[in-house]
Amino acid sequence: MVDFEWYRSFIAIFKHNSVSEAAKTRIMTQPALSQHLACLESEVGEPLFIRTSRKMVPTERGKQLYSHLAPLIESLEEKTMGLKLHLSPSMNPIKIGATPELFTENILPHLSRLKLDTTTYFGDAEQLLELLKEERVDLILTNQRFLTPGIEYVRLMEESFVIVAPMETAVPDFTLLKEKERWLSEQKWISYGLELPIIRRYWKDFFKKGPLINPAHVIPSMHLILKAVEEGAGMSLLPTHVLKHQNGTNPRWKIIFEDLKVHNEIFIGFKSKHKHVLVINEFIQRVSEDIRDEPGDVHLASNSH
Repeated sequence: MVDFEWYRSFIAIFKHNSVSEAAKTRIMTQPALSQHLACLESEVGEPLFIRTSRKMVPTERGKQLYSHLAPLIESLEEKTMGLKLHLSPSMNPIKIGATPELFTENILPHLSRLKLDTTTYFGDAEQLLELLKEERVDLILTNQRFLTPGIEYVRLMEESFVIVAPMETAVPDFTLLKEKERWLSEQKWISYGLELPIIRRYWKDFFKKGPLINPAHVIPSMHLILKAVEEGAGMSLLPTHVLKHQNGTNPRWKIIFEDLKVHNEIFIGFKSKHKHVLVINEFIQRVSEDIRDEPGDVHLASNSH
């Protein structure tokens, strides 16, 4: 007998042309999803995809099966989600935990397309984890993946951080990394926290040591840090997705050493026992698809030294 979950896994692979991407959207491991496909192909009696090094290409039988299944699966999931929302008021609205920056850049632009009611709570990574553990939120957006029993994470996106300085900052021409490091250490810095979270990561990645920096200002808001940079209060490390919406005709900031970027992953965290709750899966799928369809970071080199 065919398992309904085999069909859902097949649809996901067909849509994403990838087992790994399909596994992310279904919140499953790749081996488990591959097993679903193998079972379905065994039941059908022939391959549904041709495996290449780059993607999964559907066979003619795979295309035929998808055309029959897709409308039925989508209709059934839509009706089931509506029933779930009606029967489970505790999951409607969905409760989201995020930092103000992650909410502003990654959730706010997609609210109109979510088709879900939302209640949002703000905090830092550790505060958000506590909210999730206490079930005061249904899921969190976070840049830290804590190893906590009963909590799982799905990778949402990768963000890039660059050094942003006031426009009038004069940057000498350097040929050696140690010269850049010495000059940067002498500048006024604005940090998100006293522990220099992303600045410390930057120094470790490129200069292979910790930063000898005492921040001139600590401001726990990426957007307000950018405002402070514009006012000439110092330089900082900021994610490019915050900068791309501020890249006007007369910017008061510029990127320096644009080739030296650090990268950070953003995750959606949720309780393991809720991994099959349709509202949570709907949220993860819609936000992931919207972000994947967005254009990449705008090129900001016009502001750089």
